[in-house]
Amino acid sequence: MATKKVAITLDEHTVREVDSLVARRTFPSRSRIIQEAVSEKLARMNRSRLAEQCELLDRDEEQGMAEEFSPEELEQWLQC
Repeated sequence: MATKKVAITLDEHTVREVDSLVARRTFPSRSRIIQEAVSEKLARMNRSRLAEQCELLDRDEEQGMAEEFSPEELEQWLQC
């Protein structure tokens, strides 16, 4: 995957913690720990949004729509 360089500003305490993890070889570089932290945060946010949207669904309505399909139609739809 292509990467781009960005500049960020962190407080001194956070930088010391990041550097400590790099020194202990928990991560190979500052960049790697920050990449992973941002990726994890984005994934959590996406899961949270999905959960919020699922909560908006009406289970009875969804069940009714699912039951409108014959088993063959449902199988065909799931294969798409």
